[in-house]
Amino acid sequence: MKHHSKITTPKPGQDARLDQSVLSRIAALKAMSVKELKTEWERLLGSAAPNNSRTFLEARIAYRLQELTYGGPDHETRRMLDLLADEVEGVSRRKNQIADPRNPVAGTRLIREWNGVEHIITVLKDGFEWQGRKYKSLSGIAREITGVRWNGYRFFGLQVRPREV
Repeated sequence: MKHHSKITTPKPGQDARLDQSVLSRIAALKAMSVKELKTEWERLLGSAAPNNSRTFLEARIAYRLQELTYGGPDHETRRMLDLLADEVEGVSRRKNQIADPRNPVAGTRLIREWNGVEHIITVLKDGFEWQGRKYKSLSGIAREITGVRWNGYRFFGLQVRPREV
């Protein structure tokens, strides 16, 4: 019988000494000069640093230190980030499109009463329609209706994604 072993990376909080080591290395970045940060960037990322912004270099190096210690994003997260990047760039190299499972089927009408006024939103394939205007998100419509920021799914009574524990 074959046994397959899966390599698992530690999670933050599982090993106090490892966590302290990572935190110490991140804290040490604050004492480095920009030149030293750029050298650390090259060592950890294998390329020349893209700019001289201390804040950017510290944040990205800190992320990389954690990534090397605890592992990077899982496959599904990387896939979602790739799809989002394509969407932002207006490119459709990948066949799969991002679809939020909370979105009702295209054509569904959402009805919400606010301050005595009934608002009807139509779910489109690639957004939402309200009062003859197209919106990318329900949050944008909720903000137009109320004048304040709302989670659009919550405002319209749709299931909100559970928070990961």
